[in-house]
Amino acid sequence: MKKIVILGAGTAGTMMANKLRAALSQEEWGITIIDRDNQHVYQPGLLFVPFQMLKPYQVVKTRREFIPSGVKFVVDEISKVDPAANTVYTKKEKFVYDWLIIATGCRISPEDVPGMAEGMAKNVHDFYTLKGATRLSKAMQEFKGGKIVMHIAEMPFKCPVAPIEFVFLADWYFQEKGLRDKVEIEFVTPLGGMFTKPIATKAFSSAAAEKGIKVIPNFDIAEVDHENNTIVSAKGATVTYDLLVTVPPNMGDKVLVDSGVSDELGWVNTDHNTLKSKKYSNVYVIGDTTNVPTSKAGSVAHFESEVLCENLLREIEGQEPLPKFDGHSNCFIESGFGKAFLIDFNYKQEPLHGKFPLPGIGPFDLLGDTEINHMGKLLFKWTYWNVLLKGVEIPVVGPEMSMLGKIAP
Repeated sequence: MKKIVILGAGTAGTMMANKLRAALSQEEWGITIIDRDNQHVYQPGLLFVPFQMLKPYQVVKTRREFIPSGVKFVVDEISKVDPAANTVYTKKEKFVYDWLIIATGCRISPEDVPGMAEGMAKNVHDFYTLKGATRLSKAMQEFKGGKIVMHIAEMPFKCPVAPIEFVFLADWYFQEKGLRDKVEIEFVTPLGGMFTKPIATKAFSSAAAEKGIKVIPNFDIAEVDHENNTIVSAKGATVTYDLLVTVPPNMGDKVLVDSGVSDELGWVNTDHNTLKSKKYSNVYVIGDTTNVPTSKAGSVAHFESEVLCENLLREIEGQEPLPKFDGHSNCFIESGFGKAFLIDFNYKQEPLHGKFPLPGIGPFDLLGDTEINHMGKLLFKWTYWNVLLKGVEIPVVGPEMSMLGKIAP
């Protein structure tokens, strides 16, 4: 029997397990998926926890319930990846493979910024972990006035629109509580604006200005002075806060670094279009752990999974992989008051105005701040658990971005 090993049972790994199990004979192919725990977190839902829009228990399920029958699920810590021997070692076992899929995601690394890790034990917050989002929820409920700073340490990081959503929702949240006139909101970023793409940045910046949210660009963090409630840039600029919410540096899995499979940050060198490892002939990479130049977001993992599955099946049949992944990503961006934006883009095409997914019909508005987009964001939670994780393709929306419905600038 030939063997496929998948490292990571998050969004990307789980989708691949479902797609491959449905496509390959159980008599010929054994599939194993490995993760360090059995807790699957719906990561887009973490943003809602600080605003009491979701409870912590509503964003967590077991990984096992989404692993299909016929796939071996191993809960163990990976200790070494040895591509030369086609072997993965865990603390308890070793697994030999014919094909390896790396889907280990990324992690926050606050210890890489002086003072940040120490501050997160006291008065610095994040919402990129379940523990952090839960702790921040309590801080938000207790906050009665002052300056809230939403800070991004560096690029890249997973779900890059989430900090934008946070400041927009904070504006709504404190207006609902009758405290908005007592709360300053600042968005501090190393980028030149609120987002990486000019047209979307203009739309988000305009919305921020209307909401009274100050944007501080080009801020390269050097230190978090949590004792004096100040962040300091590499050039010596300072921003004070009463409540700091930060996106710490993101890194890939340390075991990939230690095994020499990735670069020093944990990102695996991946062909941008086929999703195959550039270093190893029987290894594919998917999701946040790749170094492909697009968003580290669930939608990207979804689109990648369709291309990766097709390419791996082609290789099993003796054919060459196809360069079909174009960096496609789309995201709903909560803007508060029951509305949201939507963006759809790829490696070459930045977000544009228009209708999605059907031209002239939508029902969603690209770069429009609408109620139907908000409904789409809320519906995505059900879609995630019941459609995406199970490897089901979504009609109309494919892995290659379509220009239908988009309005050229």
